[in-house]
Amino acid sequence: MKIALIAHDHKKSDMIQFAIAYAPILMEHELFATGTTGTKIMEATKLKVHRFQSGPLGGDQEIGAMVANNKMDMVLFFRDPLTSQPHDPDITALIRLCDVYQVPLATNLGTAEILIKGLERGDFGWRTIVQAEGENSSNEA
Repeated sequence: MKIALIAHDHKKSDMIQFAIAYAPILMEHELFATGTTGTKIMEATKLKVHRFQSGPLGGDQEIGAMVANNKMDMVLFFRDPLTSQPHDPDITALIRLCDVYQVPLATNLGTAEILIKGLERGDFGWRTIVQAEGENSSNEA
């Protein structure tokens, strides 16, 4: 599965601790992250992470494009709801895209743990069906 890891500045330490704790599960998947978050995860865990731009510079939009093109299976986005973000419209758009395309989304550590445990159990097999349907419809176009 393709998993996006995003964290606002005040939540980066939570994301790093999460990645360390669940590295054995995460290493079995293709990981993507926004700029600084991806760098910090790689430094702390040695996981391979494809890095996009930082969120304010378009990274959230790059991940959103993958969601819209059925190329992202899960988004773990540790948001800081108490700090105003200059790229709030991009954040809202990414969350909306996850809802539109039924991509599992966690915006906090508690929900991320539930999703990662489900991933470990194999609860996301339905994503392969969604991906196949998306490929079939784009081949027909």
